[in-house]
Amino acid sequence: MPGGATVLAAATNPDRVEAPVTLKAYMLCVFASFGGIFFGYDSGYMNGVLGMNYFINLYTGIPIPASDASQAVKDAFTLPSWQKSLITSILSAGTFFGAIIAGDLADYFGRRITIISGCAVFIVGCVLQTASKGLGLLVAGRVVSGFGVGFISAIIILYMSEIAPRKVRGAIVSGYQFCITIGLLLASCVCYATQNRTDTGSYRIPIAIQFAWAMILGTGLFLLPESPRWYVKHGKLDQATKALSRVRGQPQDSTYIQEEIAEIIANHEYETELIPSQTYLGSWAACFSGSISNPQSNLRRTLLGISLQMMQQWTGVNFIFYFGTTFFKDLGTISNPFLISLITTLVNVCSTPLSFWTIERFGRRPLLVYGALGMFICEFIVGIIGVAKPGDSSVVKAQISFICIYIFFFASTWGPGAWVCIGEIFPIPIRSRGVGLSTASNWFWNCIIAVITPYMVGTDQGNLGSKVFFIWGSTCVICFIYAYFLVWETKGLTLEQVDRMMEECGSPRKSAGWKPHSTFAAEMGLTQDGKMPVSTHEKIGHEQHDVANSAPMPATAV
Repeated sequence: MPGGATVLAAATNPDRVEAPVTLKAYMLCVFASFGGIFFGYDSGYMNGVLGMNYFINLYTGIPIPASDASQAVKDAFTLPSWQKSLITSILSAGTFFGAIIAGDLADYFGRRITIISGCAVFIVGCVLQTASKGLGLLVAGRVVSGFGVGFISAIIILYMSEIAPRKVRGAIVSGYQFCITIGLLLASCVCYATQNRTDTGSYRIPIAIQFAWAMILGTGLFLLPESPRWYVKHGKLDQATKALSRVRGQPQDSTYIQEEIAEIIANHEYETELIPSQTYLGSWAACFSGSISNPQSNLRRTLLGISLQMMQQWTGVNFIFYFGTTFFKDLGTISNPFLISLITTLVNVCSTPLSFWTIERFGRRPLLVYGALGMFICEFIVGIIGVAKPGDSSVVKAQISFICIYIFFFASTWGPGAWVCIGEIFPIPIRSRGVGLSTASNWFWNCIIAVITPYMVGTDQGNLGSKVFFIWGSTCVICFIYAYFLVWETKGLTLEQVDRMMEECGSPRKSAGWKPHSTFAAEMGLTQDGKMPVSTHEKIGHEQHDVANSAPMPATAV
């Protein structure tokens, strides 16, 4: 925008700070959720590959048992626990660092470019994995792919949260989790089809298919707009208006577009007054500023985001999707463990879309509270009956049934709910780093679980068998308590209204009853004819663009 007396229409009614949802705008936002395919497919294909006869023979040198071999010979034909642990967890280690780095890149280069870069890095990792015929190159490829997945998984959530309309934001971000389940299902189908191949195609085909996901997402994002909130943060108000016009399906001079841009600008100025940061390290330190006893402090929000993703991993669901095939195989009473894994994955896919409606109808808090309740009940039942009658085929069938119910509870509650929440709780100045740290937490705990689980259930190590579900049941009890006392209700609020709610409400348990009563634009300085000066913000934005993380000037009220 030209400098000087540029003005934007600013809403005083908190209900008029966003345009009505259009189909075009909805589909534009939904496409970004395709990034979940990466996460899900990788989890699913490795689950299947680790149980393939050719892969086990290639990596251990143990001959494939004949159909009439003894049970002892069949039991011995498995990857060592340390190899399962290394191959599975190393991607999560790469993703952990990728997610942290992505926060900086997304702030400097933009959300969209960071995701596209993640696709390129992921492709390099896929090339290495596909070419591998030994442990070293496979592990190296998974580390590189991990960095790419880290970029994508962290910034996709940030991007979707910033462009999605508030009334369907929960449903759209839930679409990310739905794409994770689709990825898991596709991987299970591919592995089911290639499991009996007696050449490298048994594992190379599942790996190579991932090229398609990277190409689709990377190409599609070239056609999508950058986040309007990123443009506002960098003082590029013309581009912010154009981008918002595209994602809302409204003309640039629409009152809705003008009012929402005004609210985003006013909120950004308000937040940068509270969180001035002059150096690179200072901008990271801002994520941990404030008192832990203050519910709306940045420290409290950052810890909330990190712990939300930790709790999601503590539900234990990735035990099923990473090691379900080998776990069912080790039980010794299931003739086709690949088929059982395919069924559990199908339950996951079919259950997730329920959250599109429930997360907007009932809210975030109820889903996480009751989801944890349902999960810990199912997991304790699986553990109890498995210990009471080990090796009984009827008991195993009952266990599989309750595991499917447990997956239903996860897929319709904690699966999407944790991702939705971390995309909503951070203010603009620390949003990219906050979401990056939260996503890194998910991958850190994903890595920890991937490392320790083979030692817990491997027949050559802890051999806990069904007892492992007592551990996951206990952690789900912790998730239940956590959700009740610490999770905020953000349903139906803009990201700017979430900031205000956390300032005024005082307790997450009271957040469901909070209603917006004003706008940042009105409080930051309306003119008498209902306009808000933005020339000051332009000056601030240009300074921030020229000098990274420079201290913003306060907004000027007229």
